Amino acid sequence: MTHPLRIAVLSGWHVHAEEYGRAALDHPDTELVAVWDDDEERGRGLASQLGVEHTLDLEALLAREDLDGVTVTSATTAHRDLLGQVIAAGKHIFTEKLLAPTVAECDELIAAAEQAGIALTVSLPRLAHGYTLAVREILDSGRLGRLTYSRVRLAHGGSIQDWLPARFYDPAEAIGGAFADLAAHPVYLTQLILGTEVASVRASYTDMTGRGVEDNATVTVTTPDGAIGVIETGFVSPVSPFSIEIHGTEGSVLFSEGSALRLGTGDGWEEIPVPADAPAPFAQWVEAIQSGGRTEENLQRARALTELVVAANSAAR
Repeated sequence: MTHPLRIAVLSGWHVHAEEYGRAALDHPDTELVAVWDDDEERGRGLASQLGVEHTLDLEALLAREDLDGVTVTSATTAHRDLLGQVIAAGKHIFTEKLLAPTVAECDELIAAAEQAGIALTVSLPRLAHGYTLAVREILDSGRLGRLTYSRVRLAHGGSIQDWLPARFYDPAEAIGGAFADLAAHPVYLTQLILGTEVASVRASYTDMTGRGVEDNATVTVTTPDGAIGVIETGFVSPVSPFSIEIHGTEGSVLFSEGSALRLGTGDGWEEIPVPADAPAPFAQWVEAIQSGGRTEENLQRARALTELVVAANSAAR
């Protein structure tokens, strides 16, 4: 292991590729050394933006003894083979969600990484945000009583404003549209609130811009205890603040981007302080590499995320 850790970006396919490359540039314990992409034009463009070399030779890049880890921002459908190749080369992995297109492939990759001693971390950033930390504390306190309902919404106008790349609408690469991508965040937050066990999954997907995948979606889950979780997403809402709504038999929590976090009980409403964010997933990954630890909760939630996305896509069909 080198110091600082030497990191490469694998693929500029995803819109977060540059963001994770800059995370490697900005972290005091990492150094970005290269970009690989099998699309030469895309890869050279990203490498130029990040100020590092581009290579088309993945095998040679992974064979470098001075390379410690990679960030993976390829198409989800490429994850099994690509992450498997990285694990076989003994390099640590920070990857964009979804971890893999199927739960079986998630299990395969997690087991392979554990056996090889590889730190594998999936980018689930909103779990580290201050409002999530505050919500977790409220849930753990039991002040809401028995949970009955949750609603989490995250949407943007990428389709109607036409700033998402065309490849995001290719089901052969993306395994779906808005729900497989953007809804990942409200999915794992809903699972944080209500748990990962569900009794039913119902999905409503529409394609409002005619690109062949869902750009407007709502998924409703029910838990074995009878609680209902509503997950809303889409690429056709230019002004749609991220929001969380949780109700229980003893109280409610409301949060919307740009507004205060509020807790309501029989005594009225109170504003709940929002703490500073916890270390971001990239920083958690770096710490896991340095300490030899594993991001177990992260991987459990990444697996559960894939499981629910797969179930929702099946329900929509």
